[in-house]
Amino acid sequence: MSNISVIGTGSYVPNNIITNDFLSTIVDTSDEWIRTRTGILERRISKGENTIYMATESAKEAIKNANIEANDLDLIIVATLTPDNFMPSTACSVQKEIGAINALCFDISAACSGFIYGLEIACSMLKNSFRNKALIIGAENLSKIVDWEDRNTCVLFGDGAGAAILSKTKEEGILEFHSGSNGLKGEHLTCGVLKANNTPNKNDRLEKNNFIKMNGKEIFRFAVGAMNETICNIQEKTKWDLNEVKYIISHQANSRIIEYTAKKLNTEKDKFYMNLDKYGNTSAASIPIALDEMNKRGLLNKQDKIILVGFGGGLTFGGVAIVWSI
Repeated sequence: MSNISVIGTGSYVPNNIITNDFLSTIVDTSDEWIRTRTGILERRISKGENTIYMATESAKEAIKNANIEANDLDLIIVATLTPDNFMPSTACSVQKEIGAINALCFDISAACSGFIYGLEIACSMLKNSFRNKALIIGAENLSKIVDWEDRNTCVLFGDGAGAAILSKTKEEGILEFHSGSNGLKGEHLTCGVLKANNTPNKNDRLEKNNFIKMNGKEIFRFAVGAMNETICNIQEKTKWDLNEVKYIISHQANSRIIEYTAKKLNTEKDKFYMNLDKYGNTSAASIPIALDEMNKRGLLNKQDKIILVGFGGGLTFGGVAIVWSI
């Protein structure tokens, strides 16, 4: 049976930067308060770019990086909790924009774990069908569902999109997954149905349950436990020692979560790649944005062993072991 490998990556983030100092002018907070509790210094907030646009731009980059044509794609999966429309799906809209006429397209909603879920679904579909190449995108326009009067949440999130292209190959690539859900704890991270426009400078008086609401302590506890469980499970399946792993690319939510997870795993924090200081929490987009950034910076070499791991609303979690092949 063919193996599945990552053959290309791409990403897009808005040019508009919102700093901690700016947020201190609209809510009772400060750069020091945000930085010491989250590790975030700034985030990108869309100015007219919608989810489809950001997803499309990341897809174009990934296609170019993979050195393929859009009509080579057999499958497009978009992970998002901020679609522009209920229908057509974001994936179908991306298909139209890039001209991927041969692709089966659909969206999934698994919050910050969405990209990992998308990878697992795509791998299963490629292995068990005639399909050869898949585009998986994580894209979020979180600024439209953030309560810009709530200092506990508005400081955390940013907008952006990241993408990866998978292909059947002969060489070793994507090896093992570990994923799951815990709906019993879903009330700790919620967001209702969006009913109006929303910007950093002005709320259109949405009902409060339509914004992101989070029980920070419970999510912190869940995140550290889920990341530790996922990484240990993947180690057991692959027989990898953490010393063999070049990088762990986790969901970029909070630097403290990453620090505590590193301690539980008895490994150095530097093994975890972090870029949340620049982008904040971009939900389903955070892992593929980080992966593309690492690819562009030349931090990953062929045959490097890496682990991607995510957690988020649902509650959901997941991870994957990959031997890098670009």
